[in-house]
Amino acid sequence: MKGTAIHLLAVLVLVASCATAQQTRDLLDDPGALPRKAGVVDVPFFPQEKYYCGPASTAMTLAWSGLPVTQEEMARQVYTPGREGTLQPDVVAAMRRNGRLAVPVDTLRELLGEIAAGRPVLVFQNLGLDFYPQWHFAVAIGYDLDDGDLIMHTGPYSHRPVALRTFEHTWRRGGYWALVVLKPGEMPVAAEEMEVVRAAAGLERVERYTDAAVAYEAIIERWPRSFPAWMGLGNVRYATKDLTGAEAAWRGAIAADPENTAPAWNNLAYVLQALGRRQEAMEAAQKAVDLGGPDDPNYRSTLDEITNM
Repeated sequence: MKGTAIHLLAVLVLVASCATAQQTRDLLDDPGALPRKAGVVDVPFFPQEKYYCGPASTAMTLAWSGLPVTQEEMARQVYTPGREGTLQPDVVAAMRRNGRLAVPVDTLRELLGEIAAGRPVLVFQNLGLDFYPQWHFAVAIGYDLDDGDLIMHTGPYSHRPVALRTFEHTWRRGGYWALVVLKPGEMPVAAEEMEVVRAAAGLERVERYTDAAVAYEAIIERWPRSFPAWMGLGNVRYATKDLTGAEAAWRGAIAADPENTAPAWNNLAYVLQALGRRQEAMEAAQKAVDLGGPDDPNYRSTLDEITNM
């Protein structure tokens, strides 16, 4: 029985390794604008200590971005002793706490595109099988389409070539989870508005207001009609007592999306009240109620609060 189980496992591993890696095949057949070979220079390498692939990979990407971090410091931020490992949300949280945007990368073409643009990509893999996982974080730092390899800082190995086909299988089993780590104001190669907005909002949530403002301003420069970016910019300016700036941002939100302005009018009412312009504040609050509906408790509460001041 034991021998049969071992034989079955070997067959399953063989089947998994032979499964079609469609993204790899598509890339090798048609790389498009991607160069045949690319690599990111000067990505620090921290050999992984036991169970520390998460801290090591997080430290490597943050150190590459210019922050003086160590594997041990990142372990204190992302490692969960009870699990003998690192959870993905903790990696994202660490990026935010350290003032960096964490933007998802979920296709192999996007991943290689970031490398070609000179950025490493933090990846999450399952080096085992779907039913017997071996979770692993690593950093992709280069590729060679002629050889069919991805170059990685992984475990104890620096600049290790891994077959793209093999990587795709392990990455798929990890849920195609990967991050590119950016300084505020930078954009990913395949920039999608809401992905970058969510990354900027992450900085706002951990009160990295200056970094969040820079990120929101860059989003607005790229997408001038980005309602959530204008709203976020108003929020961080208000939080830092830049009331005039907050007013300008929320008016920008109103102009950006005239069909969805109730939240902006509601926020504008608060900043106008803080600026001592009570009549304008009441008018803005009433506008929010009119647009959002008189039964919305948030907008009605704002109007009542300002009216009774």
